[in-house]
Amino acid sequence: MKLKSLTIAIALAATSASTFAADKEEGFYIGAFGDYYDASWKNMRAQAGLDVNESTGWGVEAGYRFSDYWSARLEYADMDFNAFDKVAGNRNSIDGERYGIDALYHLNGGPFYGLFGIKEMDVVDDNTFLNAGVGYQHFITDGLFVNAETAVYQGLDRGYTDVGAKIGINYLFGQNSAPVEPVKPAPEVVEVAVAPTDSDNDNIADADDKCANTPMTDAVDGTGCTLYEDKEVTVSLLVTFPNNASAVSTQYLNDIEKVSAFLKEYPDTTVLLEGHTSSVGKATYNKWLSKKRADAVAEQLVSDGIAKDRITTVGLGEERLKNDANTKAANAENRRVEAHIKTIKNVKVLR
Repeated sequence: MKLKSLTIAIALAATSASTFAADKEEGFYIGAFGDYYDASWKNMRAQAGLDVNESTGWGVEAGYRFSDYWSARLEYADMDFNAFDKVAGNRNSIDGERYGIDALYHLNGGPFYGLFGIKEMDVVDDNTFLNAGVGYQHFITDGLFVNAETAVYQGLDRGYTDVGAKIGINYLFGQNSAPVEPVKPAPEVVEVAVAPTDSDNDNIADADDKCANTPMTDAVDGTGCTLYEDKEVTVSLLVTFPNNASAVSTQYLNDIEKVSAFLKEYPDTTVLLEGHTSSVGKATYNKWLSKKRADAVAEQLVSDGIAKDRITTVGLGEERLKNDANTKAANAENRRVEAHIKTIKNVKVLR
C-alpha cells in the first residue's frame, strides 16, 4: 500500500508540474534522492528463516545528458530494509546497498522519460537485477531540477520481482540546447510592372518604335511606322463647244487647271483627250473638227505647264455620240472633248 500511494503521488506530481517543464538541456549533472524499495525476498537465510521486505533510504547519482532525447547515469543507494526473522520471531533492520547504471530516453525531448538499466544489490548476499521504469523531471531554474520515478526490478539470481520509487533533486552543469531556428523562406520578389515609354502615343514602346513622332491621326504597324494603303484617284474633264467651233470657252479654264494640277501631282500619269462632234455634217469634216477641238484643249494644258509628250489627242468625229437623238440639245451635248485620268495613290491609313 505504501508503494501504491507513493506511485500515485509521483504520477499526480508529474501531471500537475508538466506545464512548468524547463527547456531541454545538455551536460553533466549530479543529484541526491530519497528511495523506497518494496522487496519480496523469502528465506534469504534458509537456516534462519529470514524474510526481507520494504526499504527506505537515500542515494546519490551522476549522469550526462547527451542530447534532447538521451541521457545516462550512475546510481548508488544506501538502503535500510525491514526484515523478519521467523526463527526468533522478531523484526529488525538490515543495511543494504544498490548501485548500477541506467539509460534514460526523454519522450519527444520533453520532461517525461523511460529508463532501463542493471543494478547490483548487496543485502545479506549479492543479487543482480534488471530494471525498467518511467519518470518525470522538472527544471526549477536553468540548472536545478527535481525528478520522480518508479521502476520494476527483475532478479537474475533468484527470480525476485520488486518495485521501487524515488524522488530526487539534481543540478545540471550544462547549457540550454540551442533551439533550431526555422528556416525562413526567402521574401517573395514582387515584380512591379513599369509601363514602357511611348513618346508619340502610338501604342508602340519607344524601344520598338522605328518611326518616332508619327502623327496621332495615323494608324501604325508593329514597328510604329505609318500604315499606307493603295487608293485609286481619278479626275475627269468635259469641255463642250458651239456648232462648228473649236475654241475653248473661258468657262472651262478652271476645269482644265484641275486636270493640270492632277497631272503635276502624279507626274507618272498621262492624259488622252478625245474630241467628238454631233452627227450634223459630213463625217470626214467632223473627224477633222473633233481632232482640232482635242488639240485646243491640249494647248491649254501645255500653257499650264504640262509636257506635250504626256498628252495624246484623238478625233473621233461622230463615232461615239453621247446622245443619238436628232435634236439641238442632243447635238450640243455631242460637241465635246472628254478626258478620264486615273492612277493609284499610296495614302495613309487613319486611326
